[in-house]
Amino acid sequence: MGLRHRGRQIALQVLYQWDVAGISPEEALSAYRDHLSPPEGAFSFARELVEGVREKRDLLDEIIRKYSRNWRLERMLATDRNILRLAVYELLFRPDIPPRVSINEAVELAKEFGSEDSPAFVNGILDAVYHHEVGNEGNNRSLSA
Repeated sequence: MGLRHRGRQIALQVLYQWDVAGISPEEALSAYRDHLSPPEGAFSFARELVEGVREKRDLLDEIIRKYSRNWRLERMLATDRNILRLAVYELLFRPDIPPRVSINEAVELAKEFGSEDSPAFVNGILDAVYHHEVGNEGNNRSLSA
């Protein structure tokens, strides 16, 4: 497993704790580091993602709501909701990460941490976000996993 994938796993777990248990991202990151001693590269990447999602959470949620027809954000599985926040953050604010990588990584996280339906659900929303919010250079290739 690559350091960035491990970083995304850490970020998802931290965001989940913030979302569900109300633990601040800083506390959750600190506890994770203290108890699990992750590789420094993975942890640094996770911290970047968590800080970005924390800073842009309202905007990310607005975009997710826009493309999740018939699913209120509050009714989504907490894992799916936080995977989407991570991936939409990457798609919109991390030009150093190719969109295909962000989407594929999100689908992998959904397979690892979500329900049986999570990978398709996450992929569908992220594909719509990509095509309508990111891929405005006339690029209509499908990024579906």
